[in-house]
Amino acid sequence: MKRLFALVISLLGITGLNAQEFSEYFQNKTLRIDYIFAGNSSNQFVALDELSQSDGWAGRRVNMAETPVRGNGDIKVIDPASGKILYCNSFSSLFQEWLTTDEAQKLTKSFEATFLVPFPKQNIIVETTLLDNEGKVQAKLSHEVNPQDKLIRQLPSEAATPHKYLLKNGTAEEKIDIAIIAEGYTAAEMDIFLKDAQTACDEIFRYEPFATMKERFNVVAVMSPSEQSNVSVPQDGVWKKSAVNSNFMTFYSPRYLTTNSVHMIHDCLTGIAYEHLIILANTDTYGGGGIYNSYTLTTAHNPLFKPVVVHEFGHSFGALADEYFYDEPDHTENFYKLDYEPWEQNISSLVDFNSKWADMLDKRTKIPTEPTEKRKKNYTVGVYEGGGYMTKGMYRPAVVCRMRDNVATQFCPVCQRAIERIIRYNTEQK
Repeated sequence: MKRLFALVISLLGITGLNAQEFSEYFQNKTLRIDYIFAGNSSNQFVALDELSQSDGWAGRRVNMAETPVRGNGDIKVIDPASGKILYCNSFSSLFQEWLTTDEAQKLTKSFEATFLVPFPKQNIIVETTLLDNEGKVQAKLSHEVNPQDKLIRQLPSEAATPHKYLLKNGTAEEKIDIAIIAEGYTAAEMDIFLKDAQTACDEIFRYEPFATMKERFNVVAVMSPSEQSNVSVPQDGVWKKSAVNSNFMTFYSPRYLTTNSVHMIHDCLTGIAYEHLIILANTDTYGGGGIYNSYTLTTAHNPLFKPVVVHEFGHSFGALADEYFYDEPDHTENFYKLDYEPWEQNISSLVDFNSKWADMLDKRTKIPTEPTEKRKKNYTVGVYEGGGYMTKGMYRPAVVCRMRDNVATQFCPVCQRAIERIIRYNTEQK
């Protein structure tokens, strides 16, 4: 597996900083960069909102200039003198998903985004690029950052919000740090939140490969209080004053729960070591959302809480696509096209199937693969039509998987491998 991961990275043709060079270019501090992504289906742009700094760097110190998957964009820290990439991370955003909706053809909107990079010792260039699903550039912003800039806001070193570790396996420098954030819980409901956060933590680490690689993670519960209990459910005419302003009806989909108050999320986490975010909503309404290297947001009191929080974390941490599909179109109908290979590792249009799970197929497996009763029961890897919201032309690796079904008891082998690659990328130098 390690050799395979190294091969994937080498094929990307990316070289740059290694862990030993971290102290040469960076301080043990974090540079928080707040952006606004804005535009419509025809024109998009990236605008810098604010820079701030905090003590400590919780992010990875290995594979600093590499990304395990392309995503829908990346942020690069570049040495101006040599052009060397000092740090790079990939991501997706709610803005780019919105661009595929009909609304984006007639309206211009803005969306918040926040990224954390290691704080430099000398001037750097930060280059932030948005890509469409095909990999074409939508927008790009390149700006210089002087670490001595008096307008870089100094954030408090003390935690802004009460918090409690649910899993502690080492220092923030050594481990992957997940923050679970309270949304829609009043100060009087924090005991409920802590129980819900522990449930989410326990559930995620029941699944492979998280279970086997559990010692590589820290998990902290962040008790951010809301003025009112529960969250906004516009389809029921309910609006609440909550910690991070989440609401259902994202893109007018009743079960899609997100927030555009991304800067507010990170404000809640000031003084806490974190890399990946899970937001738990205090509601029994079904729904959630997960955006790669942005956040997971899901409901804590719906009967399907456990499978949904794992599924959404598969998006935000594992860079996995939805494997389900619809007979009737909804806001996702224009999300993928069939003339290119999606960047997510668990779906394929077969344009470049060799870059996906072709190496995991039994040589006798037919493409496409018929979902026989035997295959339905044992997660056998195949090439099954239907995935990425599309009934035809898009393929998934298993009949049943946590990225498709709430009844699934595990991630399929392809998704497990994809998640393991992400974990190793964050914790092992290639």
